[in-house]
Order: sequence, then structure tokens, then C-alpha cells
Amino acid sequence: MQNDNLKSYLNLHLIVFIWGFTAILGALITITADAIVWYRMFFAAVFLALFLIYKKTSFRIPLRSFLKLIFVGLLIALHWIFFFHAIHVSNVSITLSVFSLGAFFASILEPLFYGRKVLWYEVFFGLIIIAGLAMIMNVEVNYFAGMMYALVSIILGVLFTLMNGKLIEKHNSAVISFYEFLAGVFFISIYYLFEGKFSVAFFTLSPNNWILILILASVCTAYAFTASVKVMEKLSPYTVMLTTNLEPVYGIVLAYFIIGGKEQMSTSFYIGAVIIIITVILNGIIKHKHKKALVT
Repeated sequence: MQNDNLKSYLNLHLIVFIWGFTAILGALITITADAIVWYRMFFAAVFLALFLIYKKTSFRIPLRSFLKLIFVGLLIALHWIFFFHAIHVSNVSITLSVFSLGAFFASILEPLFYGRKVLWYEVFFGLIIIAGLAMIMNVEVNYFAGMMYALVSIILGVLFTLMNGKLIEKHNSAVISFYEFLAGVFFISIYYLFEGKFSVAFFTLSPNNWILILILASVCTAYAFTASVKVMEKLSPYTVMLTTNLEPVYGIVLAYFIIGGKEQMSTSFYIGAVIIIITVILNGIIKHKHKKALVT
């Protein structure tokens, strides 16, 4: 059991690294945020459908669960739209730094979803993370709009992570992801039909955009998202959200070397980011000692 947990935790770090690269792709793809999400969810659903057929996994799911998946799919679509829009109006570093608030929101909401008491150190570390973020916001006021979009995105992210934590108890992770992506495509398509946004131009992308979108949909979505749902069989949503706080670290470093210029931030930004990283590490240490004490 302990080895399974360690394997899930290491796998989660790989997933978070991939998510950090996702932000880079979002910055490099030159179409609107909602179009990115439509393509991302459409191709990810196709890849997962092929995978499920190959594995001879049943697509059948109870109606009650199906309705929940449709709702979660809407949350995911909105989460990614706000995420990519935040990157476009600010940059990767700012957007990912705001995502560090995920652990704080999870520490408040997870007890409500799972009926456990609020742990003081989760809230405490969440407040420290807010302090680190406040330091970033204080010096990077030009990116305030991007921060607000990122804030909405991470709140939606916490909500669908908590709901998937419940759904994975009864259903296959790939099946869950397939229906959620399909639902996201459905809702965005309905919006596009009403707005008349489907056109020849919408489906005419540059070769570079096609390549980046296919990487985004396959590795960064079909694989990473499904794997992130699966690790919740062993890890709590809070642990998942807390580890996700390392996404800014991976993403900011990658952005600095891949994108450069626009991603070079002030000294205070990096101090705030270091505070967030140290908080994540301390929380992991305390959580490990707490679990070890319960076992002994």
C-alpha cells in the first residue's frame, strides 16, 4: 500500500510537470482561449475513445453519474478557458503563481465534500501562500486582469478536482475523463453555434498550431488529466491540489528558457514564488509525520 502511494505521488509530480508545460503551449498557440479549449477537449476525447476501445473498456455508466460528469465537464471547460485567457492577457508566470491558491481553497472546501474536520496547518499554509501571492500582486499590478482570470480558473479547478475525487471511487478514470471532455466540447459548441463562430477560418490553423494542439490534447490532456484522476484512488484531493502548487515552479522555469523576455519578472515576484515553494515542502513534511504518527 505504501509503495502504491509513493508510486502515485511520483506519478503526480510527472503530471504536474506536464501541466507546467501546458501553460507554455497555451502561450505559443495563436488562437483564442475558448478555441484552444474546444480543440483540446475534442481531440482528447477522441484519443480516450480510441484508448477505451483498444482496452475493451465499457462506456456504460449510470445516468446519475453521467449527469454529474456533464456538470464537471462544464466546470473543466470554463476552468481551461479562464486559464488560457489569463495567460494571453498577462503571462505564464503570473497565471501559474495565482494557481498556488488552489491548496488554500482545497483546505476549506475538501472537509465540506468529504466530511472531515478542517486541519489547522492546511489553513495556515494556505494563508502563507496567500501572503506570497500578495507580494507578487503588489509589484505586478499591470497583470491584475490576468490574475483575476487565473483566480476564477483555480476556484473552478478545485471544485472539479473535489467532484472527481468522489467519482473515481466508483468509475474508471479514462471513462470519467472521456465523458467530461465530451461534455466540455458540447457546451462550447452550443455557445459557438449561437454566436456563429463556427466557420472555415475556425478550422483553418497554421501547421505550428496543429502540432501544438495535438501535443496539448494527447500528452498534456488525454494522458495527464486521466492520470491525475486515477492518482486520487490513492491520494486525497488536497494532496493533489497542494502538489499542483509546484506547477508554477516547473512552468515559470520552462517559460523563462522557452519564451524568455515576457517571462522575466521582478525580484519580489521570485521571493513570493520561493515562499510558496517552501510552504508546499513544509506541508508535505508535516503531513508525512502526521500519517507516520497515526500508524505507530
